[in-house]
Amino acid sequence: MYLLFGILIFICIIFSFIFHLRKKRIICKLCEMQLEQKICLLNQIMEPFGFCYSPSQDIITSRTDAWQRKFGYCSLYDETAVHFSMVFDCEPIYFNYNNRTWLFEFWKGQYGISAGAEIGIYCADRVLSPWEYDKTLFHSVSDKELLPVTMAAYYKGSCLFNICQPHWWLTGFCPGRCVKPEDLVLHVSITFKSESMMYCFLNSLVQTGYIKCGICVCDLTVSFVFARPFTAQPCCKRCFAARWAQFKNRFFCKLYMWVTRPFKCTLDKILYLYYFLPFVFRHMLCMKRNRKQKFHKPPRKERKRNGI
Repeated sequence: MYLLFGILIFICIIFSFIFHLRKKRIICKLCEMQLEQKICLLNQIMEPFGFCYSPSQDIITSRTDAWQRKFGYCSLYDETAVHFSMVFDCEPIYFNYNNRTWLFEFWKGQYGISAGAEIGIYCADRVLSPWEYDKTLFHSVSDKELLPVTMAAYYKGSCLFNICQPHWWLTGFCPGRCVKPEDLVLHVSITFKSESMMYCFLNSLVQTGYIKCGICVCDLTVSFVFARPFTAQPCCKRCFAARWAQFKNRFFCKLYMWVTRPFKCTLDKILYLYYFLPFVFRHMLCMKRNRKQKFHKPPRKERKRNGI
């Protein structure tokens, strides 16, 4: 019995030693890589997930050619999001323009181990009645219909990121931060292509509950602040599932920060996870719109090429 216990301890020591050497080798290799090389590598890794790294903001954001664009949006995404460790405030704004019903939706909150926000622009094939909104699959807008969107996220007065880009699904995610949705404030600006479309959106925004004095209009740009939602939230948001999801998110956030403590920058942290703990990397990027995306461990040739 004692012999078996001793063998088990010896095996654990050997594996711990190998584990430590591998960790040191990965850290040394990442420290030797040039910044441009790391950015290129990370963007290449995240491209199949529909995301990319923004070095100016040190955040993860969505690509305009993300594969999620093919699947559009329906309210079921929000209703089931809590079961995928996502707890957020959402604000859908519906309006009719050019013989179609448009949907501009805004999200802010916790996405797994990342705090973040989203702005999605979608439209239906025709004009819908209000009772059809929750049952309809909205399509992502085409390249010709992309609108310049600015999004600045603040957490208790501190700016997390400020990004601006013509997009159909503008996002920003800060890995390693855990927040309550009500503590996030989203400053939004959208530039429209015509006055008629802008006023249709404005009317719907006011009908939703936003006061006119809180909305800024400059030429064709509309700016407002999304602090608390005026629309009804998904029925499961305040239930036990949401509290359990946030509990897990806090745990994994602390685990993420502890494991990646040798690095300060999000770029280095994510690359470190990719090679050292691939399953944690997968957990971080598996958000509501890419749950079906398969994750592949770094090929042996790629690890050897990068010296890892």
